[in-house]
Amino acid sequence: MKGIKFRLIVMNFLIFAVWGAYLCSLGIYLGRIGMGAHIGKFFAIQGIVSLFMPTLIGIIADRWVPAQKMLGICHFLAAIFMALAGYMGYKYGNDVTFGQIFPYYALSVAFFMPTIALGNSVSYNALTQAGLDTVKAFPPIRVFGTIGFILSMWIVNFTGFKDNYMQLFVSAAWGIILGFYAFTLPNCPVNKTAKGASFVDTFGLRAFSLFKDGKMCVFFIFSFLLGMCLQVTNGFATPFLDAFGTDPQYANAFAVKNNVFLSSISQVSETLCILLIPFFLKRFGIKKVMLIAFVAWALRFFFLGAGSPTGFGLVLLILSMIVYGVAFDFFNISGSLFVDQNTDESIRSSAQGVFMMMTNGLGATIGSLCAQAVVNRFVFNPSVDPNFNIMSGWSMAWYVFAAFALIVGILFAILFKYKHNPQQA
Repeated sequence: MKGIKFRLIVMNFLIFAVWGAYLCSLGIYLGRIGMGAHIGKFFAIQGIVSLFMPTLIGIIADRWVPAQKMLGICHFLAAIFMALAGYMGYKYGNDVTFGQIFPYYALSVAFFMPTIALGNSVSYNALTQAGLDTVKAFPPIRVFGTIGFILSMWIVNFTGFKDNYMQLFVSAAWGIILGFYAFTLPNCPVNKTAKGASFVDTFGLRAFSLFKDGKMCVFFIFSFLLGMCLQVTNGFATPFLDAFGTDPQYANAFAVKNNVFLSSISQVSETLCILLIPFFLKRFGIKKVMLIAFVAWALRFFFLGAGSPTGFGLVLLILSMIVYGVAFDFFNISGSLFVDQNTDESIRSSAQGVFMMMTNGLGATIGSLCAQAVVNRFVFNPSVDPNFNIMSGWSMAWYVFAAFALIVGILFAILFKYKHNPQQA
């Protein structure tokens, strides 16, 4: 029993270590090579591929290739393309163009994003085969995924890879290790009965009937709007912190030199806040919990706008990292539980797919592009004012994001009709 738990811990650790090597530091590298105006595109592609790749890879794993082998294949391919992106950065240095690096990065992300769901499938299958309760056994295992993400961030931060192409090679190295490791995991059976499923059931389209339910329709719409916040800080928080280095007053501050490490406090907070969800859902219900998430996102953005790397400003930056755990978990995990509790068992899995599509797909994609437009307007457009101050521009961008989260939260409070039943978790 303990053996399979440890093996799944290693798998989850490696999956998220692959992601943590670049997700929060890529923006710094792109800014250093003159691609600051393209950061949103690099993060939007994650949402775009999430609209279809997890479904396609999931069908292959269900019908033809066992999930653990598909996990290994996807990570091998993702690692190869990420290494090619890194090679472009190595070969051309600061002269590398968007067209030279982005296609390889996009292909890597396309094969990586489905592996999060594949990892869950492998975990559930192995735990079930071991006779364990997945609801109780999986969360402590999944926590090590976040630990892997954090450790990978720290490696990139303290090796100095955060501002160069080496972070892409680190990600590729984790992926190669996981690719081999995945083939040693317990076998996941192929679901041969899926061959007789209808087109509608195969692609989870029946779950879209939930939009006929007024409550669920409003919930999904606001999930999309909240999902727009998800990639904003992933893409722009560390470039913002890195920009303080242009000011002699802050250039040598610990928070500037180790901005990826500072950002990792967000993931530490995320790990701890998971433990608060059962209590808050039971006590307050999904509407109030989601409202807390909206307020937390607004505070996250406001603290970033008002913060600085020293003195009280540093306290505000640390608070912004801490509140991220509430903003992320109270929305993502609580929202997933709400969908599970309010959908029929026959469409429960595909309903989760709709939730992910609205948040990590449409929300993250449109949010990344809109965030880039805001940052371009206030940060990467100094010609508007000859006395332009880049840090003032960043502050204005964060205040715009904070206002967005607050306004959407107020609309959610008015439009989402929900009566909490304390008897439900």
